[in-house]
Amino acid sequence: MPNILITNIKQLLTFKGPKSPRIGKWAGNVGLIKDASVLIKDGKITGFGKYKEVKKNSDAKKVKIIEANGIVLPGFCDSHTHPAFTTSRIADFNLRLKGLSYKEIKSKGGGITASIKDVRSSSEAELTESVLKNAKRFLSCGTTSIEAKSGYGLSLSSEIKSLRAIKNAGKKTPLKFVPTLLAAHSVPSEFKSAESYADYVIDKIIPQVAKEKLAVFCDVFCEKGFFSPKLSEKVLRAGLKYGLKPKIHAEQLTHCGGTNVACKVGALSVDHADFVSGKDIGLMAKKGVIATLLPSSNHYLEIDKYPPVKDMIASGVPVALATDFNPGSSPCWNMQFVISLACIKMKMTVEQALVSATVNGAFAMGLGNKAGVIDKGANADLAVFDVLDYRELAYYFGSNLCKLTICDGKICFL
Repeated sequence: MPNILITNIKQLLTFKGPKSPRIGKWAGNVGLIKDASVLIKDGKITGFGKYKEVKKNSDAKKVKIIEANGIVLPGFCDSHTHPAFTTSRIADFNLRLKGLSYKEIKSKGGGITASIKDVRSSSEAELTESVLKNAKRFLSCGTTSIEAKSGYGLSLSSEIKSLRAIKNAGKKTPLKFVPTLLAAHSVPSEFKSAESYADYVIDKIIPQVAKEKLAVFCDVFCEKGFFSPKLSEKVLRAGLKYGLKPKIHAEQLTHCGGTNVACKVGALSVDHADFVSGKDIGLMAKKGVIATLLPSSNHYLEIDKYPPVKDMIASGVPVALATDFNPGSSPCWNMQFVISLACIKMKMTVEQALVSATVNGAFAMGLGNKAGVIDKGANADLAVFDVLDYRELAYYFGSNLCKLTICDGKICFL
């Protein structure tokens, strides 16, 4: 593996700071260095800063020089995605444009029912190829790590198949995957109640996933009409018993009480969090629970209410941003668009959005201090963007400004 010296960096965003999720003054600290360079050896960052200082520690005869001619930051850490599916939901999209409600679309075989049918009828190999195709898209936009959830199989065989596909794909792409079991995503039609399906998840799916070591996290969709706070806690505690760390989809459509569950079971993050209360925010801050916000889902579903991110940051809640990439509510893999949405729709500063998309996203996946930051010893996961000012990443939207992505010191998109 050749050593790499990246030079002519107009702005280098290091996000260097505390070895913990960024809150308070650090929530908007990008660690800017102008006219900088980065030295990479053996897949790790070994030097960064002003060119002359970094050059002293490099052997010019054994280093590959890359001229950035733009800005450089850590690869995006997308801490909430659902990449294991093979068919889009374009039919749903067309029906929505004609004015049909989600309930009407579902009655026609659309909605999550369509994705369940898709995953159950796909082979493990087909799912693996689809995940790999999606991985290329993430890499092309400057994302180097994703949390990859299951959740469209909703049966033992199909949830296992989905997680195996994620594991298989991870061996064939430089994109880093952190796998999550989301079997408690919805209640499949063959079960009469959420209670009976939750028991099935607990008795059948979680033990097998743990046995095969297919997931790091266990997630659940806590929402009215899906899984109650009581059932959500039951599923997450079952996951903990088998070594799966808890996460939770909570307060997306209504205030359901999922945030309280998250804090009780020690969840790493509360995802969506559109309808969190002031009490929820205070509890999250006290427990150090990360709020993973997904504005592209709100945008796609035409939901006007966005999470109260300013209150979260002011209260000391660590905030992460993610795409929620999935076929039904957020067919978006570009974190640059998410950053722009966060600034425009939630009034985050550009600096806060970038911290949330990198270093805090890394912590929301359990990759803190390894990814999402440019520091000595950190993974050499970097992205080069064709702009002269980092604020342009939020200013320009609808296009991909990434021109080079590096994972573990290797160029994986150019």
